[in-house]
Amino acid sequence: MTLRVVLADDQALVRTGFRMIIDAREDLEVVGEASDGLEAVRLTRELAPDVVLMDVRMPVVDGIEATRQIGASGSGARVLVLTTWDVDAHVVAALRAGASGFLLKDMYPAELVNAIRLTARGDALLAPAVLSRVLSRFLRATPDAAPPPSLQDLSGREREVLTLIGQALSNAEIAERLRLSEATVKNHVTAVLRKLGLRDRVQAVVAAYDHGLVEPRRP
Repeated sequence: MTLRVVLADDQALVRTGFRMIIDAREDLEVVGEASDGLEAVRLTRELAPDVVLMDVRMPVVDGIEATRQIGASGSGARVLVLTTWDVDAHVVAALRAGASGFLLKDMYPAELVNAIRLTARGDALLAPAVLSRVLSRFLRATPDAAPPPSLQDLSGREREVLTLIGQALSNAEIAERLRLSEATVKNHVTAVLRKLGLRDRVQAVVAAYDHGLVEPRRP
């Protein structure tokens, strides 16, 4: 199966470079290019890509708002945010808006290709431990963030699982901590994502922080 990709960046040279890398792979295809966030939202709606590579700083509508609109539209596309900074507040805002991870623009071609494949199949591009450090540093940097989804539909066990996801534990580690099988933990994780309307494990870590289930690490 060929993975369909939309590129969203206001720099034509950047888009051209990414297109050359992506189209050189048999299982990847660039199906559209956007020079601003509004166009990215439109192309995502019309072309139904698997993954959108989204720059943060773009004219008309920025990448964060475009990511939020794509998520709100019910699109199945997963968004990877592109940034020139290793860790910055825009990353957290984008993750809270629904992005599945972030990439640096100076990454190697193989890293870009691997990231697209991982994200398309729903795997966490960011290791939870890395994400928890990002959130700890910038948790208060997005005061206008939308309120987190309600936890009222979660069972007590599901809330426990969400808390441990937020602490950067893997399914195997959660299973050991709660004395459950990995298959049972996987079912709980799936239920948490479905009930909270979350796309992936990265979003679950963000939700755990936003709900106060995990306290930010002190510097």
